[in-house]
Amino acid sequence: MTPMLQGDDFAAVPELGYEEWRAVVRSIVGWYNAEGTDPNTFAGRVHVRSLFGLVAERWDHNAHRIERTQRDVRLDDVELYHAVFQVFGRSTVLQNDQAVTLDVGDVALVDSTRPLAFVNDAYAQYLSLSVPRRSLMSHLGLEPLGGSVGRRGTRAGRLLFQLVLDEFKDELSSNRASVYMQLAVYDLIGEIFAPPDPKSVSLYTDKQFGRVRAIIKDRFANPDLRPRDVAAEAGISLRYLQKLFTQRGSTCSGFIDSLRLDKAGRLLRRRAMASTRQPISEIACASGFNDYSYFSQKFRRRFGYAPSAHARNGTAEVKSSKASVNLLPDEPNEA
Repeated sequence: MTPMLQGDDFAAVPELGYEEWRAVVRSIVGWYNAEGTDPNTFAGRVHVRSLFGLVAERWDHNAHRIERTQRDVRLDDVELYHAVFQVFGRSTVLQNDQAVTLDVGDVALVDSTRPLAFVNDAYAQYLSLSVPRRSLMSHLGLEPLGGSVGRRGTRAGRLLFQLVLDEFKDELSSNRASVYMQLAVYDLIGEIFAPPDPKSVSLYTDKQFGRVRAIIKDRFANPDLRPRDVAAEAGISLRYLQKLFTQRGSTCSGFIDSLRLDKAGRLLRRRAMASTRQPISEIACASGFNDYSYFSQKFRRRFGYAPSAHARNGTAEVKSSKASVNLLPDEPNEA
């Protein structure tokens, strides 16, 4: 018998046979296989809804084991996280060499890019929210570990479960797509599943920051480069980009300006040593500044004197900026 929740219409969803159930699930979240049950006696349901531009599924089955293998991962190349709530029954989730038990109301976070399995003693029913993996990682600034579990007693877990459940009950809201609500969902998932070990967060953010830094180093001389362009090329949100720099006591714009000023200083020293008459405005432009007044102001603040003074002798001591020290410890000088 399918359990009922108040205002629930899941019992009206038609039962599917083994191949039908697999086909529906595959069209939504990728390849999964039911094991330990005779296909002739298998029965399951799938109900799909939209939740603020994300996909939410309610599903059940009578199989002993639902498995996604490494071969399945390679076949469909689906990159999703699933926040899976246990609605009825009891299950064990196996992923990343972890085994976690879900009772009614518990939630697990599973990663579709890695093999996983759900093992049940009897009939089981779930409510699942699918979130693009890269989008969630970019928003949170970390990589949650698949196979993690959040207990029903947490406030964030209760809020997320109620939010997903309400969407299934409210037919009028099923097609709403609010970016603000998506971010709220991401924040709740982060609150529930952020890893307790700060080292795992640090390793991920260091890797992401290295990518961002490489992009800026390659493009900083382009006067049109803005933080939003860097975020877009790195495939992360502008909010997360700014967070990466804030964690290191700087800003993306400040880092870009620091690289531009470093280059301008080198070009001005070279101008002085070669005794050329190259216009300073031309050097500013070559360094990525298309506003000379802004360049002059930033240069004076950084080096302690005007660009013209630097251009005359090229021997004044350069002050180290905080951004250069913290963010470019391994930067060689340009020859």
